Amino acid sequence: MTSPPYSVSVHCMMETGSRLANRLGMTVHVSALRFKLKSLASIFPSETADCLEDWLVDVGNARGARIVTRIPSPVSPFTPPTKEELPNEELIAGICQLQCLDRPQMLRLAAQLISRRAVDPEKLRLVARRERIEPVLSELARQALRVEPDHDLWRAIQRAFPDAPPLREPLLHWTRLAEPIMKDGRCNAAGWRLVA
Repeated sequence: MTSPPYSVSVHCMMETGSRLANRLGMTVHVSALRFKLKSLASIFPSETADCLEDWLVDVGNARGARIVTRIPSPVSPFTPPTKEELPNEELIAGICQLQCLDRPQMLRLAAQLISRRAVDPEKLRLVARRERIEPVLSELARQALRVEPDHDLWRAIQRAFPDAPPLREPLLHWTRLAEPIMKDGRCNAAGWRLVA
């Protein structure tokens, strides 16, 4: 299966490197979800994943979120955990964790799953609070709503975290969550829509 034309590839990195928390000036907590993700990554290995972040991209890709892919991608078929073993809400939280390597492109996968309404907003709210990712989701919602102000799930996320502290650095520009709507095949976009 080929990636859509708006896909961006992410090159693997070793487990060392700057964390999202470092860039945002935030602290991390001991996360039961992080332990669960590492356990699932060992049960459902992806042969080319060098770190948990690579594995999360592979799981997102396997679930149809392909706005970001990885190089090298898995050579043999990758069997991800089922949605019962790893619900989309936990996958999104895992991608948005402050403990993750600082790979802003990964956040686009979480946004794509939300934009396609592949999550339960209440479950996502509970997981987000437990994992302390409210500032990340709140900022993603702010950017997504610049593209589609009436998107019901992004609105629900914005309402769920009205007191999320502002971030000291931007996560992503709104165009990284969207794709242009071309008119008559011309280069100038007639508008934008969220990638779902």
